[in-house]
Amino acid sequence: MKAKYIALFVTVTGITSGLTSCNKFTDLNPISEATSGNAYTSLQEAEAALTGAYDALQQEYYIWDNVIFSDVMADNYYAGGDDPEIFAVDRLQLVPTNGRLFNNWSQLYVGVLRANTILQEVPVIDDPSLDEGGRREQILGEALFLRANHYYNLVKMFGGVPLVLEPAASTAPDAIQLPRNTEAEVYQQILADLEQAVSYLPDRLSEENSVNKARATKGAANALLAKVYAQKADRDYGKVLEHCDAVINSPANYRLLANFAELFDGAHYNNAESILEIQFVGANEGNWGPQMLLPPSISGDTWRKFITPSTDLVAAFDRASDETRKSSSILFENVGWLDEYWGNASGSSVPFAYKWKSASGWASTNRQYMLRLADIMLLKAEALNELGRVPEALEALNQVRQRVGLAASTASDQTTLKLAILEERRLELCQEGQRWDDLKRAGLAIEVMNDLQEIDLRTGNAVDYNMTEEKLLLPIPQQEINRNQQLDQNPGY
Repeated sequence: MKAKYIALFVTVTGITSGLTSCNKFTDLNPISEATSGNAYTSLQEAEAALTGAYDALQQEYYIWDNVIFSDVMADNYYAGGDDPEIFAVDRLQLVPTNGRLFNNWSQLYVGVLRANTILQEVPVIDDPSLDEGGRREQILGEALFLRANHYYNLVKMFGGVPLVLEPAASTAPDAIQLPRNTEAEVYQQILADLEQAVSYLPDRLSEENSVNKARATKGAANALLAKVYAQKADRDYGKVLEHCDAVINSPANYRLLANFAELFDGAHYNNAESILEIQFVGANEGNWGPQMLLPPSISGDTWRKFITPSTDLVAAFDRASDETRKSSSILFENVGWLDEYWGNASGSSVPFAYKWKSASGWASTNRQYMLRLADIMLLKAEALNELGRVPEALEALNQVRQRVGLAASTASDQTTLKLAILEERRLELCQEGQRWDDLKRAGLAIEVMNDLQEIDLRTGNAVDYNMTEEKLLLPIPQQEINRNQQLDQNPGY
């Protein structure tokens, strides 16, 4: 299997590189070595560049590494599969030489650099058609959103990172080898980009949801602003509430789907609950991730699959009597391989990550939501609770619970409601790359991981995750430190 996966990744990388060259982007190493040699002259070229910037969302990080470095690193999923580097993520045994770290770092910076090119070139294009209907500002707003989103993922994982805000004029070391900015400085830039994006972007870009859910809108920028204000160290729940309400009350008319299962059945993408989703349409624009996760009965192959739901996650669904979301998120199947958590014998029943439903031979049309309304509603509940507005927070929480047929929460004070909202987010958003951020934000990542009782059936021993304060951040990739002598490593690595 591994050889097949590597071959596929090479193919995907080649496709991405081809799109890049067509759109006048050059990906050089280290990540800050992009230069701006070609000038843009027309609306058509600006739109092509923007398409290239969105293509960065189809890189491996956004397909599944965002889940690995959140749900797998936390208590929701095991590594599964056969990749030692993902096992290390699962067991919280990361080292700077783990190749997935550099993969994430470099791909996110590729996205940053594509956005930077747009932000430099589009303001000076002398084409009157760019100003018809405000398209110039819209393009800039979309690029600002994308850059902010990439930096948001970088700062959450690594802390302070170099802020590269324009294409380099040369590849001289003093131009491309930049020191780390502080975490606060990175968040400040993210907020500045998103506030500008809100002012540039419309509520809808088109009458078609296939456009409105594929591109950044005012709703997407407000949703990301709410998440950023909640996640940064000096969080501001007043601002979180402000931006959550801007999404919930948007003229774009976001609303919860009545049937939770329709979010993930593959037939209802670009729906009313979706704020932004990565558009996979099959063939060369297909999603290879489902083939890596789905069971043999769906994928058509027989090797051990990745991102296996944990016993703790399954128990959480069962504790809540949440059959609706469990059945849409997890599928059990008897397998021919040994699983160290679910049955160390052939023929054991093993759960599979099931929010994707169709593998389609490595070219699925299944998608991951980058932003959706239920996430924002639960974030609003969190903000209200942190602001001491417990009855209102409970009302927001119960709206999400009612959608899946669960009774109103019995939480009656700020402390118990905080935990109830955290648990609700776990059940609602599993396999969507949210869990590690939620645990960190709640100040519970160390406690939860060290209290986790996961038994390795090969030995009969509990897994020791040895979670520490230092592990709240990932190590800076050693490969990037070797290339850029101005980078320093995070403590503990």
